[in-house]
Formats: sequence, C-alpha cells, structure tokens
Amino acid sequence: MEFTDWRKSARSEQNANCVEIGFAPCRIGIRDTKLGEGSPILDIDRAAFAAFVRRVQDGAFDS
Repeated sequence: MEFTDWRKSARSEQNANCVEIGFAPCRIGIRDTKLGEGSPILDIDRAAFAAFVRRVQDGAFDS
C-alpha cells in the first residue's frame, strides 16, 4: 500500500521524537520521523485511527 502526504503534528518540536501519519484510501500509516522512508509503517484503518484520536482528545490516556 502506498501512503502519501506524510505529516507530523504542528506541535512537534524540531529534532524531537515524533511520528508522522500518511494517507491511503481507507487507511492511515504511522511511521517514525527519525527513520523517514526507512521506517516500518503501522497500517491501520481510518475508523480505528479516528476512534483513537477521539479517545486521546477525551483524555482517556492521561495519567
């Protein structure tokens, strides 16, 4: 599967440990920014990613 339009959060600091997300039809790819195109890609469906983002926004993972 080919992911395109890779981007990282605008809240990420320069040279920090970050992840990027890329897009494909019905799928989201997640990779390590330090490794760039050499990074393994976690491939998940868009609905699962949207549910994860909602839980993060709701504070489900706050300690």
